[in-house]
Amino acid sequence: MSRPADPKARSALIAAARAEFARRGVKGARVGDITAACGLSKGAFYLHFPSKEGLFGSLVEAFVKELERVSLKRLTCMEHFRAEHGQPGPADVAACSERYQHFLRMEAASDLEMLELMWESREVVTTLIVGSQDTAFESVMWDLVDREVDRISQEFRHLQGHHGESPDVDPGLFGSFVVGTYLLLARQMGRLTHKPDLASWATGIQRLMHEGTAPRSKPLPSSQTLLAPPAPVAARTPSTPSTRRRHARAANPHRPPRKRP
Repeated sequence: MSRPADPKARSALIAAARAEFARRGVKGARVGDITAACGLSKGAFYLHFPSKEGLFGSLVEAFVKELERVSLKRLTCMEHFRAEHGQPGPADVAACSERYQHFLRMEAASDLEMLELMWESREVVTTLIVGSQDTAFESVMWDLVDREVDRISQEFRHLQGHHGESPDVDPGLFGSFVVGTYLLLARQMGRLTHKPDLASWATGIQRLMHEGTAPRSKPLPSSQTLLAPPAPVAARTPSTPSTRRRHARAANPHRPPRKRP
């Protein structure tokens, strides 16, 4: 009769494996180092997992499932807010209206939930970004990135069509900007030893995204204007002699001009 798997041992193996994957990558991680880090045998490892790839695959699957849950929850909250309050416009942002503040709090709460997920999964995310090369997991993160860029681009395109949100900004560029921000924050989390103030991060992200993309009463210079070469500086014209010097020369035209010191 096979012995039952110890759930505490499974949790210890997962914690040790997450750290090992983040440090050495999927290919570089060794089962022996994982079990040694938590004081268990290789037999205990294979009692719970078929291989190190199988263990990492279960971590990725759990992360992706949770990511989809958080994204769907955010979309549902956004739809409910619009149905009840409408979409805040430039006037709301300029006046910092109650509707805009409510919207900002809702979005910041969604961002905070996403940042909390990234923090809890930071070893898995770090491994997907920099430690999954030449493995079956190599494209997982970039597939997620492409999907999120498309989702945010569509949402921003909807805002442009219905609320006039920054009509001169390409939706794909905006989606890449947002997702790229999260990707860099996730990479930064992987290097931190202490949990940052994620609530402050979430609020800062929302203020940047919404106040930074609000239509402006005075348009910015076009890219052609910003990138055009500078206009040549006009040659300096000689200064006109003073009235006193002109009269002195007229009275004594043969007098040589005074040399300046």
